[in-house]
Amino acid sequence: MTQTLLLLERLAALIQQLVREDAASHGLLPVHLQVLSFLAQANRYSDMPIAVADYLRITRGTVSQTLSLLERRGLIRKEADPRHGKWIHLSLTAAGEAVLTTSWMHRLEQALAASSADTLAFRDDLAGVLSCLQALNDHRAFGQCRQCAHFLKEDAAYRCGLTGDVLASEQTARICREWIGEKPPAAIPGGSE
Repeated sequence: MTQTLLLLERLAALIQQLVREDAASHGLLPVHLQVLSFLAQANRYSDMPIAVADYLRITRGTVSQTLSLLERRGLIRKEADPRHGKWIHLSLTAAGEAVLTTSWMHRLEQALAASSADTLAFRDDLAGVLSCLQALNDHRAFGQCRQCAHFLKEDAAYRCGLTGDVLASEQTARICREWIGEKPPAAIPGGSE
């Protein structure tokens, strides 16, 4: 094992331990904390049960049980989509947000800020490794809306080129399950898709 792999393995193990400790301090399991963390970052295309399953790579049954528990505990709320009757959007309640306020993520951000590392270069390097692993394992990428090939800036407005929907500025900083990192290939005239 190379020194880099050893460091990544130790970092991953430490993060897992922090997640377990944070979850236990709130009477939750790690998956519950992971769902809350995801929903705190998800945009309106990703704040749905199917996106939770895709992002965390867990079964729909596990997602259903997890969401039911989080809703009973008052940490999330479910709302029907006004345009698509069968879609359910999920959001954190104030109690759900409070669970995340002192979470492992904040401690990791503090450690990154305290290190002498070039955080932008480090972020880009990690993004490259993540992208390669996702491609090797055929995982959906997810990514920040405004960094997506579908993202369009029109005058003072933002739009999703995939759905045609106007995007609120706040939504463009969130992660999306429809994200792609490269411009989609142009359609071939007369070809089928």
